Amino acid sequence: MIFIFSKNIFYFFYISKIYCIIYKRNEINIKRKGRLMKIFIVGGSSGIGLSLAKRYASLGNEVAICGTNEEKLKKIEECNKNIKIYKVDVRNKEELKSAIDDFSKGNLDLIINSAGIYTNNRTTKLTDKEAYAMIDINLTGVLNTFEAVRDVMFKNNRGHIAIISSVAGLLDYPKASVYARTKMTIMGVCETYRSFFRNYNINITTIVPGYIATDKLKSLSEEDITKKPTVLSEEESTNIIIKAIEEKKEKIIYPLSMKILISVIRKLPKKLLTYILMKQANWGKK
Repeated sequence: MIFIFSKNIFYFFYISKIYCIIYKRNEINIKRKGRLMKIFIVGGSSGIGLSLAKRYASLGNEVAICGTNEEKLKKIEECNKNIKIYKVDVRNKEELKSAIDDFSKGNLDLIINSAGIYTNNRTTKLTDKEAYAMIDINLTGVLNTFEAVRDVMFKNNRGHIAIISSVAGLLDYPKASVYARTKMTIMGVCETYRSFFRNYNINITTIVPGYIATDKLKSLSEEDITKKPTVLSEEESTNIIIKAIEEKKEKIIYPLSMKILISVIRKLPKKLLTYILMKQANWGKK
């Protein structure tokens, strides 16, 4: 039975790829609309955060990013004169707030938190340093982002906050990783802040991506992940995120193939779900 189910899942990936292709063909052609914005991106020194920063800046928006890797930040600054750079640790709320206040000068339209770390080690193999880092950056960093923009957005009675989570946080099963648990909690935190911040005309968008072909993900896999049917490029992901923000969506789960798959496997008994996910996991191979 498990073999048959796994085989069906395999075929499902490829069938659902058809939906992905159709969806991509209808993707928005992102153009400059309305007034230009002031945008701050937390964790914008690599991956999807950097991709978003470059896209928004290319459309004429005023963009700033922050990160901790000084070498990366320096290279970005050299190649992207239209992006302002801040060296900030998202775990330090005062440091983050200071950078945001310096950039915004009392006017901030959008903040995106894409900061996060991941390890493919089993929980039993995690070091305490890895575990605490995931909690501090993935979760505390999100809380700090909300609190760092609270004053300026409340004062202006407007703003938009986008938080990048992960489909890993959608699956609740006994052996879910610490990473998955942080992403699950993030989605709950977004719901809580949304219920309070909407009174100040502040929109909150929870971004829930599947696999994105970032350098980090590529480094964790021995296979060519770009050929997998549920993996999107950074450019494709950027298009989807910007569209979701423009449309003020509360939550978006993508790609479509992953959204459908998640909705199916969430209905499985937890023991079977755990078996399948642990079997599929590529733990510690890189």
